[in-house]
Amino acid sequence: MKQYINWLIKGLAMGAADIVPGVSGGTLAFILGIYDRFLTALTRFNLTALNLLRRGRWGTFWQHVDGTFLLCLFSGILISIATLASAITYLLEHRPVPLWALFNGLILGALPLLLQPIRFTPKRWLLLGFGVLVAAAVSFLTPVQSSPQTWMFLIAGFIAICAMILPGISGSFLLLLMGMYAPVVAAVSDFNLVRLALFATGCIVGLLVFSRILSALLQRFHDAMLALLCGVVIGALLRIWPWQHQSAGATEWLTPGEYADIYGSSDMLLALGCVGLGIALIMLLMRVEKLLGAKPGDEVKVASSANPE
Repeated sequence: MKQYINWLIKGLAMGAADIVPGVSGGTLAFILGIYDRFLTALTRFNLTALNLLRRGRWGTFWQHVDGTFLLCLFSGILISIATLASAITYLLEHRPVPLWALFNGLILGALPLLLQPIRFTPKRWLLLGFGVLVAAAVSFLTPVQSSPQTWMFLIAGFIAICAMILPGISGSFLLLLMGMYAPVVAAVSDFNLVRLALFATGCIVGLLVFSRILSALLQRFHDAMLALLCGVVIGALLRIWPWQHQSAGATEWLTPGEYADIYGSSDMLLALGCVGLGIALIMLLMRVEKLLGAKPGDEVKVASSANPE
């Protein structure tokens, strides 16, 4: 039961991150230590799983796909989205600085834990730097406006879900860049079943395909991939810099003083407090994990010694 609560709490954190454009649920899964297990569970939806279902071996199927883990995780995600969406949307509109600062604190608090197990070599340092550049470059892209054809919802779903499970890259932000964010929201509001079905199909295909690619890369090049992913997470800090200004569809990154000139206040003390709160929350989550009895062997780890590059 304690482990189930632990997974549920981590799902709640992932759901809260998915609501915020610029933050990825995959980032939270990565910094909370369940990323490997999450990918591994997704890759188990394969022919073996289908054969188990066809033969009516429900219990074996559930164990094969790590069903209890996924159920707890996705339950937490859905509960978080249902309960926090309104509050986070309000903060994004009226008090964005403390919200962005909180997520900065979560990432900064987790970075030492993420970097510690990596055995760095010059090549891995280069991969870390490359990940930073890629994530930062995405932040400078300008959203496009489009009137999409129906088939584009399939592509949008595929790309959005791939971004969701990739640390440091926001699925909602990529939809915005593609000009698909508003059409997808409109499809939900209008309950357009055809477009929603195509989007959902793209999500399912992307989830099953991309998770296998990431899992295979982690198994074959574990420390190198961790270095790259850590770089992407670090680069994502630019996207969630607290003092931002939207102008003509583009994002401007400001100093606190410049932000105060436009909006009347920089909320500097509150932002610093939220950064500290984010760091404290990461420490608390690690503490809760120990109190709930999680052991190193409880999480499925990808063997770092498997064919290092």
